[in-house]
Amino acid sequence: MSYATAVRHKRGGMYFEDFEIGEVVEHRYHRTVTQMDNMLFSNMTLNPQPLHIDRHFCEQETQWGQPLINSLFTLGLMIGMAVSDLSVGTVVANLGMTDVKFPHPLFENDTVHATTEIIGKRESKSHPGAGIIEFEHRAYNQDGKLVAECRRQALMLMRPK
Repeated sequence: MSYATAVRHKRGGMYFEDFEIGEVVEHRYHRTVTQMDNMLFSNMTLNPQPLHIDRHFCEQETQWGQPLINSLFTLGLMIGMAVSDLSVGTVVANLGMTDVKFPHPLFENDTVHATTEIIGKRESKSHPGAGIIEFEHRAYNQDGKLVAECRRQALMLMRPK
């Protein structure tokens, strides 16, 4: 099976058996990020970094000349874009993320799109009826510049018998 032919959970997620190593999924959602997104996220997470919330500081004291979108917002957005395509109703738990990188900044009014490559899978030894999928998520701006990437491991349901 593959992303295109998977028999999905009633909420839309794929089961462990349907993931194929090497497959790359282009996620359907694109999103333009705003300074309001940046301000709300930075304030909700108690992050007072002027690099995200102070335009004057950024114009006067940084190489960017404008605020950077908070990288943890970018990470969450990238992974969130994958949820409706891959794991709604079939993820048991997020197990971890590694190799998180932000190779190019994301700015206000950039439009983000994302892909996910399936890079590993194995049955769980401790959770019967589930398996571990390793994802490589990548997010790009409207010019195709890579703005974020990470590896993520998730515990996914197997298809009910």
